[in-house]
Amino acid sequence: MSNNSYESGRLNLPFVGHCTFAKSPVCTDWDALDADVAILGAPNDMGTQWRSGARFGPRGIREASTLFSFGHAGAYDHEDDVMYLTAEDVRMVDVGDADIVHTDMAASNANTEYAVRKILEAGAMPVVLGGDHSVHAPVIKAFEGRGPIHILHIDAHLDFVDERHGVRYGHGSPLRRASEMNHIVGMTQLGIRNVSSSNRNDYDAARSAGSQILSVRDVRRLGARGVLELIPSGVPYYITIDIDGFDPSIAPGTGTPSHGGFLYYEVLEIIQLLAQRSRGNIVGMDLVEVAPAYDPTGMTSILAAQLLLNSIGFIFHARAQARTAQEA
Repeated sequence: MSNNSYESGRLNLPFVGHCTFAKSPVCTDWDALDADVAILGAPNDMGTQWRSGARFGPRGIREASTLFSFGHAGAYDHEDDVMYLTAEDVRMVDVGDADIVHTDMAASNANTEYAVRKILEAGAMPVVLGGDHSVHAPVIKAFEGRGPIHILHIDAHLDFVDERHGVRYGHGSPLRRASEMNHIVGMTQLGIRNVSSSNRNDYDAARSAGSQILSVRDVRRLGARGVLELIPSGVPYYITIDIDGFDPSIAPGTGTPSHGGFLYYEVLEIIQLLAQRSRGNIVGMDLVEVAPAYDPTGMTSILAAQLLLNSIGFIFHARAQARTAQEA
């Protein structure tokens, strides 16, 4: 969030200018990347099994993010009495999209993995905009050698399908693929609910792999702090968010909506508490399955942008506090 628009006299309203994420500077030379956060689009929806359209998710989320980009010198939260997203806390750039080769899932996944590896090599935290949830598999594979990592997974669906008719990289299997990677040491899967989710064998496999599975009703019964107590401490975290984890009353723009989902603060408070407890030790995020065509109001893209911006603010404020504590 830059404040130069106020200083220069240019108003720079949300509907003016290029639609980078939060109007962040563009960095298309990935060898010259110098930032704390890099926003990457992965506009691949070849893994969908019903309604496609998430390939336009990155564009939709970027456009929606301009709503929150008036050029303020940060984002003041009066409840926390904290200015988040200041230039001192976080430098953010938009690195464009991974190259998607239509109908070639292997090449598209390789390109996505390569893009995330470049971000990590530059020392930035990747925030990936999907695309369907299949993009999570190559994104998390790029963290190979950087473990151990615990995954926090927000979704209506378990996404633990192993293989169907030879398909191993659909949007129903990314968490199964992640569980097979040596640098992943466990998962907390929140929001998983009834019909259209998965079969008993997949649940058994997830639990055998060390996954903690909580429904929306489980989360509401426990509360955010109760959920946090179930998430192992002392390891880095990666957060993967399927927008269908939210209720379709606030997130209709997705390919596989499922009623009975989360509301905004139920997810945001868990992320904020995790950022605080871990002192900002969250190494990456993706948000997937936004399909703008099914939501003419744009509220789904706005929800995605708002959630990501607040999450980035929480993570990097916690990191700044940790640095201050170390220096004291």
